[in-house]
Amino acid sequence: MENLKVKPLLGVTKPISLITPTDFDVRRSLELEKVLVDAKLFEVEEEERKKEMIIEKLREIVKRWVKQVTRWRGYTDKMVEKANALILTFGSFRLGVPGPGSDIDTLCIGPSYVNREEDFFISLHNILIGIKEVSELLPIPHAHVPVMKFKFEGVSIDLLYASVSHLTVPDDLDIYDESILYEADEPTVRSLSGCKVADQILQLVPNVENFRTTLRCLKFWAKRRGIYSNVTGFLGGVNLALLVARVCQLYPNANPSMLVSRFFRVYTQWHWPNPVMLCPTEDKEIGFPVWDPRRNPLDRNHLMPIITPAYPNTNSSYNVSSSTLEAMMKQFHTANKICNGIELNEYRWGALFEPFLFFRAYQNYLQVEITAADADDLRAWKGWVESRLRQLTLKVERCTSGKLLCVPCPSGHVDKSRQSFRKTYFMGLRKKPGVEVKEVIDIRVATQEFKEETVNKFSFWTPGMEINVSHVLKKQLPSYVFSDEYRTTSQSSKSTNQQHQNKRKKNSEMVDVKNRVQENKRGRSESDGLAKEEDSSLFQNALLKEGRCWLWDVIQNSG
Repeated sequence: MENLKVKPLLGVTKPISLITPTDFDVRRSLELEKVLVDAKLFEVEEEERKKEMIIEKLREIVKRWVKQVTRWRGYTDKMVEKANALILTFGSFRLGVPGPGSDIDTLCIGPSYVNREEDFFISLHNILIGIKEVSELLPIPHAHVPVMKFKFEGVSIDLLYASVSHLTVPDDLDIYDESILYEADEPTVRSLSGCKVADQILQLVPNVENFRTTLRCLKFWAKRRGIYSNVTGFLGGVNLALLVARVCQLYPNANPSMLVSRFFRVYTQWHWPNPVMLCPTEDKEIGFPVWDPRRNPLDRNHLMPIITPAYPNTNSSYNVSSSTLEAMMKQFHTANKICNGIELNEYRWGALFEPFLFFRAYQNYLQVEITAADADDLRAWKGWVESRLRQLTLKVERCTSGKLLCVPCPSGHVDKSRQSFRKTYFMGLRKKPGVEVKEVIDIRVATQEFKEETVNKFSFWTPGMEINVSHVLKKQLPSYVFSDEYRTTSQSSKSTNQQHQNKRKKNSEMVDVKNRVQENKRGRSESDGLAKEEDSSLFQNALLKEGRCWLWDVIQNSG
């Protein structure tokens, strides 16, 4: 401990533990990293270069576009020459954790006289249509954060737009300069926030490489367990990054294997809706609303607040519902048990990433089937319906007074045996744990409202875009939803269980392993206080302190 390098303390509370990895932890981290490599979660150098080249091409495109708009607006030749636009990245690319086939989240920053409605979604859209490398172009102007989605040379791009209060946008624009937000609309503020949040996360973690490895691991886990989708009310990339970053702050000297196990230990015991925060929120004179349930009554309705660290601080997980929170907590608890088993050498890391078999988990499902006249219409219709599935969950919860949970499957399914433009989504239905239901539950009102609102509120609806919602039993599910994993998982589980039994028979080896694990735990318990969950008073006190200033103030102020 005398040679322990002191690191600056980060976060809204003190760390839970400053313990460093043991030899056992180092070995487990190497094993974990091998699993991530074998799963092909890292980009090859060729793909990295291709994405960098695409970003450069986008920069040239938007610069020419802004000069064109400047000329159309009647500005002088000198102004046209100075006209400029920037392309910045955010999300996984800016955080340094892109994966093979992942999209690039990009932000275009333009001058004050280039607007979003006419210039970005019309003139730039028309320019992109004429570029041969661009395909599957889909504008979504009415989203919470307006975006244009497309593929550039086969790589998926999400392009946002921010118009800042400058006549000329310099190449070295400081996105943290508050003056660029004057007279900005909320979509611009939200768009700029993505870049700032990514930068802040990297500045607020004690070890960036450990953070990145842990984040890659947990994104892989969330996808395998069917809870990776911000749009349907689960966790997205930013949500997971913030949760991982907070655990990094609580255990600043831990390596990735330790951080993964502590991630689940922390969040299985987290007292939601206490917020997860990397730093205190700031309320500035500019006047944009900041997440604060003491002042904003709507913020008190958030179930799993994960607060962004850049101004204006917002809840990145406002989409979470009772149904998706309960589903996520189940997965957290399952993963926590597996991580405890890994520490006792009873499981290998592969057990953590076993796929969640959604179509075996429920007895009842809602089937949402959509059709369109052609591929382009289906792409637009699909994007809109996916953004509305969360509303179906909320309507089912509301019309059953919270007695019925409606959990979406994050991905849609296609029946390849049918030659038509259609896609199907499924929602698992089950009674809320601990709730007694005697009466027959009727959700027809909820499904009918969902269908009518989905059609009526879609500005780009065209004939042929249809939606149908029906109730199906598990035994009635179509065969195309069952992937190969449903056939192989049970076999691999049996094989894994047999391996565990064989290990336990090797008593001499197990005695040695257990002794090392117990010695490791005894040494750690002096400074960590976490050898057993039921005795972790330090851990529980830290979590209580984390949320005390928020939750209890809200309760008191709301009477």
